[in-house]
Amino acid sequence: MDWLNYHHLHYFWMVARTGSVAEAARQLHLTSPTLSSQIRKLEESLGAKLFRPGGRRLTLTDTGQTVFEYAEQIFSLGRELAEFIRSGATSGALRMKVGATSSLPKLVIYRLLQSARTTDQPVQILCREAELDRLLADLVAHRLDVVLSDAPAPSASGLKVFNHALGQSAVAFFAHPDVIESRTASTEAELVSRLRELPMLLPPTDNPLRRGLEQWFDTHQILPRVVHEIADSALLKVFGQAGDGVFPAPAVVAEEICRQYDVVQLGQTSAVQVRFFAISTERQIQHPAVVAVCRAAQPPKP
Repeated sequence: MDWLNYHHLHYFWMVARTGSVAEAARQLHLTSPTLSSQIRKLEESLGAKLFRPGGRRLTLTDTGQTVFEYAEQIFSLGRELAEFIRSGATSGALRMKVGATSSLPKLVIYRLLQSARTTDQPVQILCREAELDRLLADLVAHRLDVVLSDAPAPSASGLKVFNHALGQSAVAFFAHPDVIESRTASTEAELVSRLRELPMLLPPTDNPLRRGLEQWFDTHQILPRVVHEIADSALLKVFGQAGDGVFPAPAVVAEEICRQYDVVQLGQTSAVQVRFFAISTERQIQHPAVVAVCRAAQPPKP
């Protein structure tokens, strides 16, 4: 294959997304036989089958799944380029492409990114969430300018990236007033006692906050009654807002959490710390907006 036919790739991408030649043909304003013919040409040029035979709904082969993932990235970049042109490439706005881990609280992300607005020129922020390993891959491929995370990039990853510490925060526990019967804990000993009896909402065991909490639980002989494990930090708070249990979050944004989710703070501990990082491909960051974020970040008060 000397050159990839992107028209054929786009046709394949549409069929894979919809799971139906007929539906993709309708959206593309083509006939089904024409669309099927174009996909066969793509398979011939690649030397591999992209769909498994049989079944009412098309399913991808292993090769087809890989091609689809590449196509997703290609056409996502195409949409980004078109949006960039539509938004005015010559408007003078400085673009900052940010990746944020889904476990990092949204209020923390917002507070950090607010600092980018202190630059001398307008800043357009393009932010998306994903798992850290996927974000790091996009970072080294220069699809992102910076990654915001609650964990540093692992040294074992083999990627040439640098961790820039942005600070840390004590951990607070929140719940709907009915869950804690409006009784807050004024000391850590009282907090420990309350957590032994209350239902809890926690992030998964591979989450940095959860790992820190587990050590603290062991130290104080707390066997948490975990009713839900939820990876997304915003969804975790929504369950807490609904009264399903007590949930942990950085104390630095306690006021915003209580106001936004109509919950109250049960108590907090400085024995567990949430750390915040900016990860870049440069030891000395050059992007003005990223520099502003790093400079403005201060170690939050517990």
